[in-house]
Amino acid sequence: MENHQIINGKETHTLSAEENEEVNAIAALLKTMAHPIRLKILCLLQDKEMTVGDIQSEVKTTNANVSQHLSILRNHGIIVYRKDANFIYNRIADHRILKLIQTMHDLFCSCN
Repeated sequence: MENHQIINGKETHTLSAEENEEVNAIAALLKTMAHPIRLKILCLLQDKEMTVGDIQSEVKTTNANVSQHLSILRNHGIIVYRKDANFIYNRIADHRILKLIQTMHDLFCSCN
């Protein structure tokens, strides 16, 4: 159900409670992603699964720092992992995140 009101002679859309919840959830997701190291991690994970060590060597920070950022991404459901012997492989959990990362890359990266 759409809610409309007239302000200064113009029709505006007001958000329903469900739409407000959705906006808040999206804002929280974007806030979680909006850290340089986490964005780098997500860019790396868009094409393949990677271990902490693989990610660490690419983003040039400590394993502990990478692990902390991976934990934040996992806690928000952005990435998931699987164990294989002594290795933990991380990957993006939701195809919509993959599309978002690719769209941001297409729009903002100068390497196109």
